[in-house]
Amino acid sequence: MPAQTSPALNTALAYHRAWTSHEFEHAMTYIADDIVCDAPAGRLEGADAFRRFMDPFVRILTGSTLIAAFGDDETALLMYDTETVPVSTAPGAECLTVQDGRITHLRIIFDRAPFDAARRAAATA
Repeated sequence: MPAQTSPALNTALAYHRAWTSHEFEHAMTYIADDIVCDAPAGRLEGADAFRRFMDPFVRILTGSTLIAAFGDDETALLMYDTETVPVSTAPGAECLTVQDGRITHLRIIFDRAPFDAARRAAATA
């Protein structure tokens, strides 16, 4: 991955390093109080709603590999693969809008298929 720095990318990478290292409270310091998060399950508004969404995922996270990261002054894009308790690989991507060092908008895209398959396997076991 080529070296690149920008204000938004620096914030996005710091946030990503924190939550993937199980330092969720530190990760939340990069989240704006009025964040809007568009996730596969729908739109979340506000830091409290975002916390309720992300905290359970961070708890089952066992590893993460950053695949690519790009950004400019206000926008960053991260692509990564995660490992969790129920699934060994779950790719995801985030497009983050950053203002004054805080994430104000976050669009998360991830592959739900591995989690759906793990739930089906657990239900039939």
